[in-house]
Amino acid sequence: MATTRTATTHWEGTLFEGAGQVTLESSGVGTYDVSWPARAEEANGKTSPEELIAAAHSSCFSMAFSNGLAKAGTPATSLDTRAAVDFTPGTGITGIKLTVRGVVEGISNEDFVAAAEAAKEGCPVSQALAGTTITLDAALS
Repeated sequence: MATTRTATTHWEGTLFEGAGQVTLESSGVGTYDVSWPARAEEANGKTSPEELIAAAHSSCFSMAFSNGLAKAGTPATSLDTRAAVDFTPGTGITGIKLTVRGVVEGISNEDFVAAAEAAKEGCPVSQALAGTTITLDAALS
């Protein structure tokens, strides 16, 4: 059964002088300010498309990784994932680095890294970002 999640953005003004607000409609968890300076310079309490992509990617990867580990008979005690999305004005998103540290009983670091790579490839957000360089740094804690 497919699900659809929605977000909306209201923007006023030009790219460089304007500003907007993105609302996470499906969950209703909030409305967040966005602006070009928050995207290309300092965040200053505002979010950006790249930060939202990082949030989506880190959570999706963690879910895929957790599922893969459980299916292999080595469920994770914990996984801590960071997604860093690089943005260059005029070029766009130039790369994403996933860093994951985990506590998993009964698995070697080599098998942990292999499972992390499989999760990176299988994660729906990774697949949606096909064509973007996505690197992974995985290790047991």
